[in-house]
Amino acid sequence: MVRRVFLLPPHETAAAENWFAFGSRTPRASRRASSVSLIRDSSHGVETYLTFRPGGSPLGNVAFPGGSHEESDWADYKWFGPSLSQWSKRMDVINQQLVQAHIVCAIRELFEETGILLAGTDSQSVVEMTDPEDWMSAREAIAGQDLGFDEFLRRRGLGLRTDLLRPIAHWLSPNFAFRRFDTWYFAATVPMRQEPSLLRGKGRWGRWCCAAKVLGTRNTSELGDIVGQPETNGLTLSEITYPAVEMMLEHMADANGVVAYLSRVRSFDLLHPDVLVRDATYYLEVTSSQNTSTARSWRV
Repeated sequence: MVRRVFLLPPHETAAAENWFAFGSRTPRASRRASSVSLIRDSSHGVETYLTFRPGGSPLGNVAFPGGSHEESDWADYKWFGPSLSQWSKRMDVINQQLVQAHIVCAIRELFEETGILLAGTDSQSVVEMTDPEDWMSAREAIAGQDLGFDEFLRRRGLGLRTDLLRPIAHWLSPNFAFRRFDTWYFAATVPMRQEPSLLRGKGRWGRWCCAAKVLGTRNTSELGDIVGQPETNGLTLSEITYPAVEMMLEHMADANGVVAYLSRVRSFDLLHPDVLVRDATYYLEVTSSQNTSTARSWRV
């Protein structure tokens, strides 16, 4: 087993203090969620698209695009790529409807937050961003739940290109947290003729970041200062994100390019950080098996 310890983000300190002061008790219920790391190659190594998430998000103040499940994630969709049975086997989740909800949520949240849409008219095509204003208006409507994601795709004759996603990790928020997510993480590359952009009126910061460079300054406030938000200024990487993001950045930095990163299939042990305190400082402890990131080829 591998044991890792990370600084606790400051916005979680009150919850941790409460947990220790009153003793361990039944954790609050967790919400199902999905998140997607967009990745691309660069001359400095693998880059990923990071965004700022206000309000002390359980996914981290700086994290990958993502969010919790919505009712439309359980609707009927035109489906391209591995069948739900194949996805269920790969993710080791028996409930195929839950598997679908995680995948749809990942694609929907990615579209809402970045405008990247993993969808096409058939198993070989990917939709192009031909009208940025129309694209943005649709994103706003879906994010505001004025338009169902299933209806949006149906009107355009589009199906989900689920084959463009790769599952990479499964995390559960710490027991002490006031807001808890049970999150599946996926990875994807940006389709041709699409570019990520922030959701109008909601997104505050988003940028392609080299994983190796971010980790090279992880003990400084460089990234937090670049993000430039009150919740990030002057804070180190561990203080503005969560172990899930930091450990995935490590795997990206270690990969020999995007193809190598995507072709690696992990054993999806549920990773569940625990809180510990040393000398009045709070930390998150993560224990994982040594083969959690063992590389094997993706097969469907």
